[in-house]
Amino acid sequence: MELPPGLRLNFENNPSREDRNFIDEGLGAYNAPFLADNRYSYFGVFVRDESQAIRAGLIGYCYAGWLFVNLLWVHADLRRLGLGQMLLGEAERHGIEFGCHSSFLDTFSFQGPDFYPKFGYQEFARLDYPPDHQRIFLKKQLISE
Repeated sequence: MELPPGLRLNFENNPSREDRNFIDEGLGAYNAPFLADNRYSYFGVFVRDESQAIRAGLIGYCYAGWLFVNLLWVHADLRRLGLGQMLLGEAERHGIEFGCHSSFLDTFSFQGPDFYPKFGYQEFARLDYPPDHQRIFLKKQLISE
């Protein structure tokens, strides 16, 4: 396929936050007329030590009535103390306050497949990815309908 005159195709590793935001905003503008609620909340919840170093954290976003837990990490020295549950709970509280009815996330078979079901998450899909492992997708209803 040829591009129209004056355009060129670029593959770029590690696109800038500015470029990613530009695409996010363009797609959001396209999606807006189709959604009852097109607000967007991109957020982080962190556990920091006295020097402000991150020791655990969660990155997520709320959009179109769904909370997506993108990343959740706890430093190895702090695992099994309830910090992951605390981070997940804060994200879910934010999601409910923002108007989300449900939450979804994914994890690898070597990460947290036994962690999330303890908090009401149910598997809805599984992929053989990466090799010799699986990527597991889970969801949870946040508010009763």
